[in-house]
Amino acid sequence: MSLYIGLMSGTSMDGVDGVLVDFADGVHVVTDAHAPMPPALGAELLALNSSGPDELQRAALAANALARLQAEVVAHLLDNAGIGPQAVRAVGSHGQTVRHRPGEFDGTGFTLQLNNGALLAESCGIDVVCDFRARDVAAGGQGAPLVPAFHRDVFAGPTPRAVLNIGGIANLTVLSNESAPTQLAGFDTGPGNALMDHWCKLHTDAAYDDDGRWAASGKVDGLLLVELLADAYFRKAPPKSTGRDLFNAGWLSQALARAGGTRPHADVQATLLELTARSAIDALRSAAPGTRELLVCGGGARNGALMARLAALWPGLSVAPTDSAGLPAQQVEAAAFAWLARQFCERRPGNHPAVTGAAGLRVLGALYPA
Repeated sequence: MSLYIGLMSGTSMDGVDGVLVDFADGVHVVTDAHAPMPPALGAELLALNSSGPDELQRAALAANALARLQAEVVAHLLDNAGIGPQAVRAVGSHGQTVRHRPGEFDGTGFTLQLNNGALLAESCGIDVVCDFRARDVAAGGQGAPLVPAFHRDVFAGPTPRAVLNIGGIANLTVLSNESAPTQLAGFDTGPGNALMDHWCKLHTDAAYDDDGRWAASGKVDGLLLVELLADAYFRKAPPKSTGRDLFNAGWLSQALARAGGTRPHADVQATLLELTARSAIDALRSAAPGTRELLVCGGGARNGALMARLAALWPGLSVAPTDSAGLPAQQVEAAAFAWLARQFCERRPGNHPAVTGAAGLRVLGALYPA
């Protein structure tokens, strides 16, 4: 069986993306579907990213609600394709990251994605593979990013190329050319949309800055940008990964306090956009100065102001959504988890030790049979 479903709910917490992928001849997305995150569930998932009362029960109930939302997406995919659950080999479900602390505490740390694979398997009648990150962390890795191996399968070509996924957090995959296919690097560069979305919601009540128009109306505040970029994470050598545990509303508030004074809200938004673009381009220049093409996926690929800034920061670098390479920007991450489900079912490694820092190649995931 060559049909797999991938489900992704990212750091932006705006909903569940799903794709039905046919791996019979390469990577072919048959159909896609999206279910927006119910506001109450989104707020609860965000709240669970920090300590609070009655976390165990709240996390369990949130995981159940997320599984039901995922099941709706699976049903839409099957209906769109005109097939039954028996035609699909497995569903790869990422779940929702609410804590990401690899390498901390006992030296192993943990990463936690809320999910209920048993409920999802029961609801959709298809084998479910989930909990992809835990095995990499157990092997001493970061558990993230996991998409670079998939990016290499889909986007590697003769031109030195990189892939930048801009979700809530941004992660970079550096691809070699075809003459050196084993070379691969990848890591989280820092904030993607998460801080911009937070600031936009706080001051405009909109969920996000459509096409970056609000940011474009403001001016980059140099003093604030210096404070933001001063965080040690940006100077840390890979392998590295991050999340809302670091780059959150409190982190931004502290930087604003250190910068002092007051500034127009639009200027802060412009500065946050600059932070996302600058940290990504600086990381790419350092890791792969010979890069000629940057393919962008995730929600950030739809932010025209952000895409323009990425291009302006590196004159001569071709910057384009992954659509130009055959896979729409909004489908890439969900397709990656369909790919990871296939890797699990075929007992093939899903991680890349050079990216995550794990002790070696590992088969990732846990199975919940239908």
